[in-house]
Amino acid sequence: MSDGEMRLYDAEGKRLYLNAEERAAFLSAARKQPPEVLALCEVLHWTGCRASEPLEVTAERIDLNGAIVFRSLKKRRPDAFRSVPIPPSLVDGLERTFSIRQRQRSRKLRSEPLWPISRVRVWQIVTGVMKDAGILEGPHRVPKGLRHGFCIHAIASGVPVTSVQKWAGHAQLSTTAIYVDAQGAEARDLASRMW
Repeated sequence: MSDGEMRLYDAEGKRLYLNAEERAAFLSAARKQPPEVLALCEVLHWTGCRASEPLEVTAERIDLNGAIVFRSLKKRRPDAFRSVPIPPSLVDGLERTFSIRQRQRSRKLRSEPLWPISRVRVWQIVTGVMKDAGILEGPHRVPKGLRHGFCIHAIASGVPVTSVQKWAGHAQLSTTAIYVDAQGAEARDLASRMW
């Protein structure tokens, strides 16, 4: 396995993703945070975006019909965008927190980032919420653990691998296919559909 290859376990066999119970605990702990922090945590949870991608989200990138448009930062192209569907509750939360409709009508505000913070600050916020959620220390208790957990949850929920690939912004389907190999309860849930 090369250093850049996607994987779900580290060199010691420790899980790199949040499981369903941890994802739920993360959301529960996020609901006790200020509205801007809650919104950030929900965006990471419901979209599986990379930790740095919400930092470019502006009001004009929010589709109030239920999607967020992210620039795919890893593709190293300024014109690589993807639209990721979001639940109505997140649309409502973003509107409540940031007055998205009002910002979209303002020439000045429509293109200002919703979270004018650094990637390091995102990491601090997310890991802090994970600690508050009681998620045990380990290689999964990081923002990327949310991303991996989202992809596994999507696959386990029956979302086609090609849709997960698009939403995650993976260039290769082989990268996304790693989530089909999820272990533990997620794998049992998938297998139970055959039993």
